[in-house]
Amino acid sequence: MKKIKNICCLGAGYVGGPTMSVIALKSPDIKVTVVDLNKERIAAWNDEDLDKLPVYEPGLAEVVAEARGRNLFFSTDVDGAIEAADMIFIAVNTPTKTYGEGKGMAADLKFVELCARQIAEVATSDKIIVEKSTLPVRTAETLQTILDSNGKGVHFEVLSNPEFLAEGTAIDDLFYADRVLIGGQQTPSGQAAIQSLVDVYSNWLSPKQILTTNVWSSELSKLTANAFLAQRISSINALSALCEATEADVDEVAKAIGTDSRIGPKFLKASVGFGGSCFQKDILNLVYLCRHFNLPEVANYWEQVIIMNDYQKYRFAKKIITTLFNTVNGKKIAFLGWAFKKDTNDTRESAAIYVAEHLIEDGAEVHVYDPKVSESKIKADMRYLWELKGLTEEKIKHKLAQIFVYTSPMEAVHKAHAVALLTEWDEFIGYDWNAIYTNMYKPAFVFDGRNILDIKKLTAIGFQVKGIGK
Repeated sequence: MKKIKNICCLGAGYVGGPTMSVIALKSPDIKVTVVDLNKERIAAWNDEDLDKLPVYEPGLAEVVAEARGRNLFFSTDVDGAIEAADMIFIAVNTPTKTYGEGKGMAADLKFVELCARQIAEVATSDKIIVEKSTLPVRTAETLQTILDSNGKGVHFEVLSNPEFLAEGTAIDDLFYADRVLIGGQQTPSGQAAIQSLVDVYSNWLSPKQILTTNVWSSELSKLTANAFLAQRISSINALSALCEATEADVDEVAKAIGTDSRIGPKFLKASVGFGGSCFQKDILNLVYLCRHFNLPEVANYWEQVIIMNDYQKYRFAKKIITTLFNTVNGKKIAFLGWAFKKDTNDTRESAAIYVAEHLIEDGAEVHVYDPKVSESKIKADMRYLWELKGLTEEKIKHKLAQIFVYTSPMEAVHKAHAVALLTEWDEFIGYDWNAIYTNMYKPAFVFDGRNILDIKKLTAIGFQVKGIGK
């Protein structure tokens, strides 16, 4: 069994950066090199100002500060890092395909395949390859086929080691993992490779936290874990619509059912809808797999989770429009939050993007404040959505002119017709809502898409407050 001394990670994004930083911190005898072709991203990881790290996660800056330069390195020298490594993690993006076969559902594996081909071309010694990106079942088989065709006599073992990080708590999720899942081939060499990765995680996790399976079970477990979590969110969001129609309170319903030990309280928080890099992508991938294997009923079941989530975003936007007297044309709607959840700067599939789209289509001006998301990122999110929908450059520019981004929350809400809370940042709760009310048009509306504000307090100030499922 090989003792791992040198690890390389291909991809310095939301998964690769934090995961490798913690591995380096907890394994000072292992050299960890994170590589990426994006020079600006690598420069940000190496910046002395830790506030400029490309990924925002509570606790990440402290981890990087301790390990960087000791045994943690960020580089654009991909070939050099591959050649030197005993173990190579693949943590590149696997977005949903926007073209061709499987468009809109299947995972786009072009970046993963490029990694495999580059490894096969560069490597001159045996390597353990670890799938860290979210991948469809049997991707390891594809990787193994590409790697084994390098013709140099180099032996590769492919492992599946899916990430189960929740953005905003990723560092704690790594430090105190519920479980680490490692899948590999059930052969002597496969078992030895599995043990090599087990030994890495054993530097800070106990044996009961590390689960080993065959490679196919590991790959499928990642997709299904996210599908089950997203299903719970869509289930409570479906009930939130019924609560509003019947004057029930969705938070009270969630508490009542969450105290049942068979159900539990987690992921029963009604909201404007889930976002992020994993839930929608993984469920769509699962739907595509089910259809590929001729399981239409199973595919339709899981697709409904996505349909419900899309409906929740549309329902929230429609509520804003109907409450503001059936038109928001020319009206200022202030968004508090753009990230898909608090304590992250990730905006992928954020509900704010789709709510903004609906409101802008109705003629609204959307004025945004988020403590961690930049104006360029917000406008890039909207541009990407409109480009996917085939809008002309002229139309995109016209719509982008309806978006305004601020570095001050009070400027964003000044003279607004309504405030829509899209991300549950803690700071929003403590704002001077009396001052906000004074400077808004009356009647002053607040639409709480995360149910974190004190409705009684805001109503006493004079606001008309609309929550989710209330």
